[in-house]
Amino acid sequence: MNIQRIKFKDIEQIPYLKVKNEFKEDFLGSSPAPFIGRYGYPNINVGILSPQFLGDTLQYDSPRLWNKNKFNIGQIASMRYGMVNSRSQANIKDLHGKFLEIVQEVGMAKNSTELEINLKNKPQLQLRSEKEIIPFGPQAEIKKARITANTKVDSRVEKIVSDTDLKSSSAIINLYKKGFEESFLTKLISVGNTGLKNNRKLVPTRWSITAVDDTIGKQLIKEVKDFSVGEYSVYFGGDWGNYYLLLFFPEVWSFELFEMYLDHKINPWSRAGNFYSTDYESYEGRKTYAEECAGGYYACRLSILEKMKYLKRQGCCLALRFITSEYNLPLGVWICREAARKSLKEKAISFSGQELMLKYVKSLIKNKFGFDLEIILKESKLLNNKKVQKKLAEF
Repeated sequence: MNIQRIKFKDIEQIPYLKVKNEFKEDFLGSSPAPFIGRYGYPNINVGILSPQFLGDTLQYDSPRLWNKNKFNIGQIASMRYGMVNSRSQANIKDLHGKFLEIVQEVGMAKNSTELEINLKNKPQLQLRSEKEIIPFGPQAEIKKARITANTKVDSRVEKIVSDTDLKSSSAIINLYKKGFEESFLTKLISVGNTGLKNNRKLVPTRWSITAVDDTIGKQLIKEVKDFSVGEYSVYFGGDWGNYYLLLFFPEVWSFELFEMYLDHKINPWSRAGNFYSTDYESYEGRKTYAEECAGGYYACRLSILEKMKYLKRQGCCLALRFITSEYNLPLGVWICREAARKSLKEKAISFSGQELMLKYVKSLIKNKFGFDLEIILKESKLLNNKKVQKKLAEF
């Protein structure tokens, strides 16, 4: 995958990058999250993310709050690049040692964890363009760290962490149903705080994000399949330069996603070398990872399934993601989840049939983006397979 095609057009506009030389080797900071790297797996970097000041920093790692408070790209980037990654190296099965214990406590804390950090040298910024993870600021190897104030852990989380006979998937679903944010669940499993006793290990943050979205999504698919089919309807909306057109059809569950960079002749993430990425699953589900759309596939699917559960109707959904020039700095896969949720909060437009619905969306996208949607629709597996898809009564 070529990750160098994303242009960081606004890098120098991020306040924290302008003062990056002011980051100190020794500081007090409040950490809202750990970060588990993937390079060198199974021997990986394990770190704590924190700005170099004390205070409530939970909003530095909460897409739910960013959405609710209508933070823009610049505000989010400024917070994220203001956090230092104080890291060390460990094997994924090595969950012992003082620093690992601190990392695990940060990963399950209800509030941001107050720390005293001593680094071996001045933090250095290392920019990497990855579309799954939320970016962070400079990093340096840890020399010493200690927690300086008591952290709070939700009793429901404490119960999950102490249950070494509970599988990670069950733990994730349990806490999701209790209202815990996906980013929190990601932290919990990435630091090895869930799962059967002998199976617990560190999980790279990038992988744990998709694991959470996929695990919850699979549970919701089971529930949604018990509902009657819905109607022809369309949702359109989004934010942060990411817009979703979501087409619901009155058929049994299936899902297809197309992601398009409107300002690129080629999608920088497409393995097939197209200007779009796409993945699909039928009623029977996927057996392989969604290689083209990657984490964005599972994040968008989760939002759609939440809507179907809310409506108590199942259907097949064709999701189209339009990425515009507004999105000039990759901020992570959470964008897909939250932008799709924003789209689904818009008022649905219902239709009496497929022909009318497709005519409407072609006109909508042509007027909005100057894009000929027919190019995508003719490539859709969902639309082609829907012609021969079994009806609900046949199952």
